[in-house]
Amino acid sequence: MTYFETAQEQLKRIQHRGTARVLSIETSCDETAAAVVQDGRQVLSNVVYTQIPLHQPFGGVVPEIASRNHVDKVGPVVERALQQAHLTLQEVDAIAVTGGPGLVGALLVGVSYAKGLAYAAGKPLVNTHHILGHIAANYLTFPDLVPPFTCLIASGGHSHIVVVEDYDRCTLLGRTRDDAAGEAFDKVARVLDLGYPGGPQLEALAKQGDPHAIRFHSAFNEGEGYDMSFSGLKTAVINYMSNARQRGQNVNRGDVAASFQFAVNSILSDKAVRAAREQGGPLALAGGVSANGNLRDMLQQKCQKAGIRFCCPDFKYCTDNGAMIGSAGYYLLMKGHISDLDFNAVPYLPIA
Repeated sequence: MTYFETAQEQLKRIQHRGTARVLSIETSCDETAAAVVQDGRQVLSNVVYTQIPLHQPFGGVVPEIASRNHVDKVGPVVERALQQAHLTLQEVDAIAVTGGPGLVGALLVGVSYAKGLAYAAGKPLVNTHHILGHIAANYLTFPDLVPPFTCLIASGGHSHIVVVEDYDRCTLLGRTRDDAAGEAFDKVARVLDLGYPGGPQLEALAKQGDPHAIRFHSAFNEGEGYDMSFSGLKTAVINYMSNARQRGQNVNRGDVAASFQFAVNSILSDKAVRAAREQGGPLALAGGVSANGNLRDMLQQKCQKAGIRFCCPDFKYCTDNGAMIGSAGYYLLMKGHISDLDFNAVPYLPIA
């Protein structure tokens, strides 16, 4: 039998049994991560090696450095995840790996390693969408959350509002037309001379300022649709800082950070809550920007006022991690989405 025929036979047994332990690998950007997840909801291990110190001198992620460090760390990280779960490779039922979107070189490291493991161990391989992983982080925090529900996905590369129709299917309602929310936070943080990663440092600085001190707004975002734009807000901050310097005025950086954060989070929360109200059911938050406390509080308050259940992941599952990929991978596995060894990493993989 070929590898894929063996994997298909194992898939049938797993589906009949209705339970599975999934070893997952995540290398889409600058975190090398692996985890073992039982039945999509129970985390048996979750190991993350972050490269932030390596990229800080450059003010952002350097793809070549990220890829080379994934090569060095993916093996030890996977071994540690198995050890923490007290399992051997043969004792897991399937292997899930992020196949996209992300940095292509970084993705290829994880995909190649997962293919080797799957072939050597004769385990089914699940090509897992990175954004489905971020959505699945909510399943780890809220065991009773099941589709359908509305989800706001906000990260350094993505800003989407989707309806999660099923564990393997989303309908896109709206998306950013330019910068993602996290990308805009990082760029404004750079303008304010904050270090990398910019988002958390901008949030910290914003706590020292007045969110209503400066009005940054974009006419596009005042429309009735669900699409968003953050490039204009970023440019407004740049122009504000430039004009102040030309006039010799002192700038309250805390006010700038707080006002910009308020503008971005107001757009995200207003559109997401309106979508959830129209769709019915809960609203979930996902992606790296879900760690932003101001956004979480704003969504919680607006959902409470609208009578909508609000869900957001524990902080440890907000940024890239293996557990979220293991959760998403489990549900894809149970729906029969396994791959042969010829699939490739896709850096620009649409969510819907």
